Amino acid sequence: MKYYLDITLLPDAEANLGFLWQKVYQQIHIALADNKIAENQSAIAVSFPKYGDKEFPLGDKLRLLADQQAQLEQLDIAKWLNRLTDYTHATSIKSVPSSVNEYACFKRKAVKSELKRAVSLANHLSKPVEEIVKFRQDKGLNQNSKLPFIHMESQKPTETGQKNKFRLFIERHLYDSSVEGNFDCYGLSKTATIPWF
Repeated sequence: MKYYLDITLLPDAEANLGFLWQKVYQQIHIALADNKIAENQSAIAVSFPKYGDKEFPLGDKLRLLADQQAQLEQLDIAKWLNRLTDYTHATSIKSVPSSVNEYACFKRKAVKSELKRAVSLANHLSKPVEEIVKFRQDKGLNQNSKLPFIHMESQKPTETGQKNKFRLFIERHLYDSSVEGNFDCYGLSKTATIPWF
């Protein structure tokens, strides 16, 4: 990845960072899906430069990266964020610094909710869900994820006509060298890295 642009989220009293991440990332996902290069494949990756921030786990900045400047130009992110101009600031496209010597892989992490885990165990053990929940609580086995997440909404309605709401958990791994691979339409990858700066 040789080019990037940053999008800074600008919260205020009416729109906190969690709300803005939901709105901005939903638009980013739609933009990447609209500009995909293959089935669920994007030429553009995302980075969270302030990942692990103490005030908000994802920070207030989203970075889009691409191998070619033209790929970011074609995405035309201003068009996708036009309803959020009061809450976002996008920089111009810049070259990735040549001094980068660390790389990050941002991947989607599937996290099963405690209730789903308890239901699954209850079915497997033929026990009431309440009994499993109480047992797991008493033994301290609840495994709530500490990973940062963004509230998302599926664009495809379910059979009942509802849109599926879910949490997109994001995990980061750091490496000393780059790893090639594909990015999905969330800009994330199971293996590929992006420059970390």
